[in-house]
Amino acid sequence: MLSFSHYLEQAAAQHPDFDLKLKHAMKPLSAKKLAAIPDDRWLSCLSQCVFQSGFNWKVVADKWPRFEEVFCNFRPDVLVMWPPEQYEQFMQDDTIIRHMAKINSVYENALFFTDLQREHGSAAEWFASWKPEDYAENLKVFRKRGNRVGGRTGQIFLRRMGVDSPIFSDDMVLALTSKGVVDGAPSSKASWKAFMQAMLRWREETGYSLTELSQILSWSVGPRRYVQ
Repeated sequence: MLSFSHYLEQAAAQHPDFDLKLKHAMKPLSAKKLAAIPDDRWLSCLSQCVFQSGFNWKVVADKWPRFEEVFCNFRPDVLVMWPPEQYEQFMQDDTIIRHMAKINSVYENALFFTDLQREHGSAAEWFASWKPEDYAENLKVFRKRGNRVGGRTGQIFLRRMGVDSPIFSDDMVLALTSKGVVDGAPSSKASWKAFMQAMLRWREETGYSLTELSQILSWSVGPRRYVQ
């Protein structure tokens, strides 16, 4: 298998400030720190990622204090008690983003989180229990049980919260496909196996987390240059 030193060399060649970028790269939090994050903060972050998907991220971020207000600071125990009519009323509130499917996702993911609380003590405890070698299977469960967390949305949420997670950006996928590691973003059982084998091998080789490996892969493609 290709040594990860190839990607490190490519990233350094593409970015004169590579050492600085690597120093400040996002890193996963420890399981202890992840477990200490209140579930309402996990649900708030997940909901923000859902609303930002396919929309202007800054607009959503600017409106988020209002979202916190109307959704009771994203307390799962409160949100699961609201009737459907209460969520429907938000479509008349022009201080938030009026997208019924995404508004409903707040309720659906609050239900998901309360299920995790019953099963694991808290949603945070479940996310904190993720191990790099089990990433593919855990992500599959997350996508099955969560609402609107497919594609990159769920991965962006995991990265923001500090869970060790790659993000299948276009640059990362290009870095992998250009060397025949995978044929594209993993979707089949075989492609997931190939992807995880490579990532875990590189993790062992370098000591970097999945989060860091993902960023380095993206940087190895280099800043995009457009000819005018």
